[in-house]
Amino acid sequence: MKLRALFTIIALSTGLASLAPAKTIVEIAAGSPDHTTLVAAIKAAGLVETLSGAGPFTVFAPTNAAFAKLPAGTVESLLLPENKAKLVAVLTYHVVPAKVMAAEVKSGQVPTVNGKALTVKADATGVTVNNAKVVATDLVGSNGVIHVVDTVILP
Repeated sequence: MKLRALFTIIALSTGLASLAPAKTIVEIAAGSPDHTTLVAAIKAAGLVETLSGAGPFTVFAPTNAAFAKLPAGTVESLLLPENKAKLVAVLTYHVVPAKVMAAEVKSGQVPTVNGKALTVKADATGVTVNNAKVVATDLVGSNGVIHVVDTVILP
């Protein structure tokens, strides 16, 4: 019995066992002070359950500063209940229905959950998605990965 307890302590201290399950991509975004606007938009669009599902998803997550670059009133307008379909279209344009780590990114057209394709450019200077620059990568969740972008990508 003491041997089992010793193995449990060793496993926990070396990371072989985890007491907490990995966070979903929504939970990761919700824990970021730079993504409060995105999380509010996900909630307003009714996408929390979907983006908390099994996935896998790759989310190009705009920061609060990215949303602030939109014309005045745009975010507030999109968050209105009567504009839910537009908001869903914008948010799902940021989601690829696959888990793509930064090391796997290649230039080309990438299909989104929205149904329209994104144009990805990967070169020595970095990665852009349409007109958005990827500024942080590989925030891994239990159901996918987040790559942070500096601009809201509009369909």
